[in-house]
Order: sequence, then C-alpha cells, then structure tokens
Amino acid sequence: MNTILKLLFLLLITSHGVEASVIAKVDSKKVELGEMVTYSLTIVGEDVTRPNIQRLCDNDVISTSSQTNMQIINGKVSKSYTLSYKFVPQKSCKIEPLEIEINSKLEASNAVEIEVVPVSGTKDSDFALTLSSDKKELFVGEAFDLTLTFKQKSNAEAVDSKFTPPELKGFWVKSESKPQRYEDAKYIITKIIYTMAPQRAGELIVTKAQMQIASRSSGADSWGAWIPTIKWKTYFSNELTFDVKPLPSGVTLAGSFSINATVDKTQVDANEPANVTIEVQGSGNLEDIKSFKPNIDGVAVFDEKIVIDGAKLTQKITFVAEGDFVIPSFSLNYFDTKTRDVKTVSTKEIALNVKNSKQKESLNIQREVPKAEQTEMLSTEKQENSLLFVLFLLGLVCGILIMIFKGKMSFKREQKSSPKEPKTLLMRLLPFKDDAEVKEIIENLEKNIYSNQNIQLDKKVLNKIKNRYKIL
Repeated sequence: MNTILKLLFLLLITSHGVEASVIAKVDSKKVELGEMVTYSLTIVGEDVTRPNIQRLCDNDVISTSSQTNMQIINGKVSKSYTLSYKFVPQKSCKIEPLEIEINSKLEASNAVEIEVVPVSGTKDSDFALTLSSDKKELFVGEAFDLTLTFKQKSNAEAVDSKFTPPELKGFWVKSESKPQRYEDAKYIITKIIYTMAPQRAGELIVTKAQMQIASRSSGADSWGAWIPTIKWKTYFSNELTFDVKPLPSGVTLAGSFSINATVDKTQVDANEPANVTIEVQGSGNLEDIKSFKPNIDGVAVFDEKIVIDGAKLTQKITFVAEGDFVIPSFSLNYFDTKTRDVKTVSTKEIALNVKNSKQKESLNIQREVPKAEQTEMLSTEKQENSLLFVLFLLGLVCGILIMIFKGKMSFKREQKSSPKEPKTLLMRLLPFKDDAEVKEIIENLEKNIYSNQNIQLDKKVLNKIKNRYKIL
C-alpha cells in the first residue's frame, strides 16, 4: 500500500514537467465536394483556454465535440484534450496555425491543407441539386423564372435532410411556387419555381443552393466493433450569373402592361364622392408603380393604398367637388423587354357633372370714360337731379322694407350653407391645406365625413383659422 501511494505521489510531481503542445489534423486531406471534414486539435497541458472556432475554410462549423485523455509515458503523467470541429469545405483551402493559451503561454498549432475535388462525372449520385433559368441577360425590373430541381434515386434512402436556399442578393422575389413533385423511370423529382426581377444593373450572382442528406452508414467503435451510424453529406447546386442592363433614362418599369380606369358614376351632387378604380395588368415590376393620385384645382382627392395580386395592380381614388370637373388621363411609361423600346399606355379623361353646383360670379368690367364725355354727362345729370331726388326718397323707403325681408331670407340661406356643415367647411378649408392647423382640421373632417367617425374639432383653433382666412 505504501508503495502505491509513493508511486502516485511521484507521478503527480513529475506531471508538471510535461511540455505543452498543440497538434492539428483532419480526418481526410482530400475530399469530394459536399463531403464533411473533421478538424481536430490535440492539446497537451494542464491549464488550457479553449479556442472559439465558428468558421473554417470560409464555411460555418456544423458541430463541435471534445474529449479529455490521461496518459502515463515513461513514468510521466500527461493530460490532453481533443477538440473536434465538423464542416463542409467548398474549395481547396489551408487552415492556418492557431494560437492557444496553455499554462499561461501561447502555443501555435501546425497548418493543415485540404484538397476539394469535384464529384466524379462518372459517379451515379443518389441525389442531385440544380439551378436553371429561362434568361441570362436581363434589364432592371424584368421578370424571369428561376427553377430549383432536386433529384433523388427511387431506391435511395434519406434519414433526414436540411435545405439551404441560394442567396438572392440584388433580386426581388415576386413569388415562389409550391413544390411540384413527380417521378420518372429512375428519379423522384421535386421542382420549385421562383419568379424574380433584378433590382440593379451589373453582374448579379445566384449562389449555390445546398441540401444536406443524412444516410445510414456503419463504422467501428473504440473497441473495433462495427456499429450502425448516420452519415451526413452536402449536395451543392450550380451557381447562376446574370448580366443585368440599365433601363433607358426616365423609365422605371420593364415588361408589358395595360391600364384601365372606371368610375362608379359620372353625375354626382355637390360634395358627393365619385370613386375611380384603376387597374394595371401585365408582367413586370408592378411594385415600382407609384400612386396615380392627381392634383385638380378645387377638387379634394383621396387615394387608397395600391394592392398587387399576382399580375394585377389595383388602386382606388375618390374625388369630391362643388362644381363640374375632369379627371385627367392616367398613363404608364415602360420598357417593352420583347420589342426593346419604350411604350406608353394610358386611359381616357373622365368628365364629371356636378348637380347643384355653385356658379362662378361673372366679372364686372368697367370702361374708363373720356373727360369730354364726362362733362356732357355732368350737365345731363344736373337736369335729372330733381327728378332723381324724388325717386330716391321713394326708393329709400322701398329699399328699407326689401332689406328687412331679404335679410331674413339671407339668414336662412346662410344657415343652410353654414361653415358648420362639415362638407361645406371642408371645401372652404381646402385652399388653405398647406397650413398645418388647417391640414389637421381637414383630416379630421374627412374621417368624420367619409369614415363615419365622430372626431370633435377644436373650436378655438377653428375660430382662429376662420378669422385668419376670413372664412364666413
């Protein structure tokens, strides 16, 4: 018993003399594209600061593991750690030496080189992943289809799978189809079609898609016995490169379009809304079309948000006015990708008749009278003054009576068209909508009138606006 205790004590005091070291290696220095590589670091030492490794050979580390070992060599006890990192290299690379802190000192590992070779063309793979497109030369905004195809042999088994889509930087993804699955004599085939459009000119690249497949395999354990295992392999698609050309100056749309505008009625009462629906159909970058809202003097215009459903764009616009007006033509300029020229499509103008409209006051133009004519007129006026004086007295009496009666009638009319009536107040405030306070009142009025809300207006602010702009 004493001998064993002495031996253990000797081993412990001699273990401190073991030199620290780091050795790097890989399980295979030459692999086919898609095969997984395990990079291992064997670290000898007592106090080890483990490195934080997230990427190797410009690829993410898929999984990590560690193992601790104790060895006695020539009477010396050594403690070591094995750190393992699994990743899938996509090209030949060199893993540079890593510095690791051991026993408060930095120790460097050795460099490791990995050669990645293409999958053998003669090899009949159980799985295959490809990217294809109907176009390689495009214009900015031009729509095209990108097809992703995955093939699996009918007799191939997959325990699990993980799909990594390609990077689509610089592209709009307009839609993605549901997977289309069918079989031929040899393969089970799955296709997904992306409808896309380039966002900018230049060379744009769609990177490789990836499919990780887990298959059943077998391998020897630490005792040499063969046991079933799961082996992962990554299948890569090809890359696609697109040459994207800019659109002609002043044009932002590419494709083929048609436009149509319809109004719910062409005759309305004063301050009654008329609704116009604009529809654009075609293939192209519909998402770049801006609101069609026009500016028409004396007309309040309210536009709704544009709605895109597949190859159809819809927008609704409401017009409110006190008098007749014309809705202008709506148009689109676009670059036709088939004929390679700029085209314009437009709607017709729409005339709106407003019943009970407020008539414009006619101009009273006065002519300047020459001095000679003025002298002659004065002499005539003197002769008529006596008669006019008598008539004036009679007229004065009649006028007073008429004004009393007219005042009562006018008061009733003013009550009918009082600014307190929401639509009348809205129309009188519209010319001053650039004023922030006026704009807020207008927005609240519109919500009350057209959205059936009941927002209370600030009377102090409203009175201040009426005084400022002489609104009676």
